Amino acid sequence: MFPIGDENPWTTVPIVTWGLIATNVLAFLWEFFTPLSFERIVYTYGFIPALGLNLRLLTSMFLHADLTHIAGNMTYLWVFGDNVEDICGHLNFLLFYLLSGVSGSLTMILVDSTSRIPAIGASGAVSGLLGAYILLYPKARIRTLVFGFIFIRVIRLPAYLLIGFWFLLQLYYGLAGVVTGVAYWAHIGGFVAGFLFISLFASKRRRHKRQ
Repeated sequence: MFPIGDENPWTTVPIVTWGLIATNVLAFLWEFFTPLSFERIVYTYGFIPALGLNLRLLTSMFLHADLTHIAGNMTYLWVFGDNVEDICGHLNFLLFYLLSGVSGSLTMILVDSTSRIPAIGASGAVSGLLGAYILLYPKARIRTLVFGFIFIRVIRLPAYLLIGFWFLLQLYYGLAGVVTGVAYWAHIGGFVAGFLFISLFASKRRRHKRQ
């Protein structure tokens, strides 16, 4: 299942969401056209738990491994970011997004502080948006692509079902120690941070209006 849109209109233009998408795309283009090797980029700007806390917590959020990686993350950011930004306001949303991404990386340190495998991608930050969305808009309908053996169809699923299934899947893979090159614990940490901290960033005026 893959979300492609939601039926949850926003009242303010999501300029930060669009700006984050543009920044990630520009960073990806830089990765492609720079004379630096991809390995050097990853080991210079990717987050490495064994190195502790540093600016890589931020730079790693804007790098992606390939087209599929960035396309998936940016689609999730496009679908879920606008409504979270709508209820937070632009500046609070940006701070919330970055906090979610940092929280995902910190979770990786807690799980394995000796790891020297670099992690890149906006997944931790985007996972924070999912944690916020399921709390704020649990019954919002999400247009979702469903892939079968011989068909592809679009169905509408409530956010709590789609996002809840996604989170349980990340939790299963993380606890099972499945090795796929995906930072599942960053997803889990970002999601939990988003779920717990969104109330600190959501505007009271906007919450009242939404209710």
